[in-house]
Amino acid sequence: MRKFLALSITMAVSGASIAATNITWWHAMGGQLGDTVNKISSDFNAAQEACTIEPVYKGSYEELLTSGVAAFRAKQAPNIIQVYDAGAATIINAKGAVIPVTDLFAEADVAFDEDDYIAGVRNFYADSDGKMIGMPFNSSTPILYYNKDALAEAGVEPPKTWEDFETIAPKLKEAGYIGFSQSHTPWIFAENFHSRHNLQLADEANGYDAPATHILYNNPDMKMHFSKLKEWKDNGYYGYYGEGWGDNQTPFEKGEVAMWLGSSGSFGGVKEKAEFDFGTTYLPYWNSINDGKEYNTFIGGAALFAFNGYGKEQNACTASFFKFLSQSDTQAFWHKETGYVPITNAAYDLVKSEGYYDEEPAAETGILQLNQSGGEWTKGYRLGFYPQIREVMRREFTKFFNGDVSVDDAFATIESESDKLLARFAQTVKE
Repeated sequence: MRKFLALSITMAVSGASIAATNITWWHAMGGQLGDTVNKISSDFNAAQEACTIEPVYKGSYEELLTSGVAAFRAKQAPNIIQVYDAGAATIINAKGAVIPVTDLFAEADVAFDEDDYIAGVRNFYADSDGKMIGMPFNSSTPILYYNKDALAEAGVEPPKTWEDFETIAPKLKEAGYIGFSQSHTPWIFAENFHSRHNLQLADEANGYDAPATHILYNNPDMKMHFSKLKEWKDNGYYGYYGEGWGDNQTPFEKGEVAMWLGSSGSFGGVKEKAEFDFGTTYLPYWNSINDGKEYNTFIGGAALFAFNGYGKEQNACTASFFKFLSQSDTQAFWHKETGYVPITNAAYDLVKSEGYYDEEPAAETGILQLNQSGGEWTKGYRLGFYPQIREVMRREFTKFFNGDVSVDDAFATIESESDKLLARFAQTVKE
């Protein structure tokens, strides 16, 4: 690996006698994830002598994006910034802010094939022609975790469809369990609901072709699904414990609810806390909508973007670091440590060949789901001011589950406020 990296950055240096080129990476990975980020950075620095990367923790995703935009405007941006899925449109539409990774690799003469990356991962951060803009990093997708003991006690199997869930929910309740809870309602029950059912979620090809100005969440399928959720909640089949991620994960880990919809990236955390044997399976879908067809979900998490404005040597180091992240052994380490999916097909094959999924089959579910058949509307979305749109959804979903507003009123409000935000973003991009 040392030899490869040294060769890949010959544009930056000609030998170890020249001082290393320093680059900075702003990220939002705290705690154990931050420790893993630091380990990967240290491994990169130790693997070659031409470049030194400095990872800097900048707080939450939202705080990091705000800091990054401000730093770019002040011409003090880092070389690399981590941007979460909801912020992708903001960074990609900021004119001249980032160098597409495809161009970055080409300029640094580093070999790169977009097809090496898992389709469900690479598409989310690519443009409408498939050109990769961001480098996928911590990628995850929503899956269903289930308590094997609870399901066995009720004499049921994990549901493949929501129709299946309606059949088993009374049996789980009779056995003393609430059927399921879920975290991050917008991600799972708005964005990935549309992917799982191959439904368009915004105009302008979900925002890939141009800044979208109209959101399409106010549709009969979404309203049917949320009406069912409310009905299930009222019957004790579904638990909505609040807006926080942990609010809904904790009851599952305590054994109070039988199933939990969360992130494939939560695998490590669930394994650490749950005192029961658990399994994972795909996100259920409505057969009444899909008519037997099953579609892939798309990813959440974040990608890395290379800020513009740096010289050839620093850009070459950024390209080398991105290449290092894509190496199979780096990805295998990241996947096993965190539960985030490997971003390349080769890394996935390596982990499989090592027998990891024979020991931990639940860790493979997210990858298999991402690799399911895609449809016209399953590659993702790119919507401006989407963090604010998610806040509108969270507010209205909470009011709806509390019985304060009807499903029609909730989704009418979401549509109205979202369209205003989208229109404001589209105008900002034009200016």
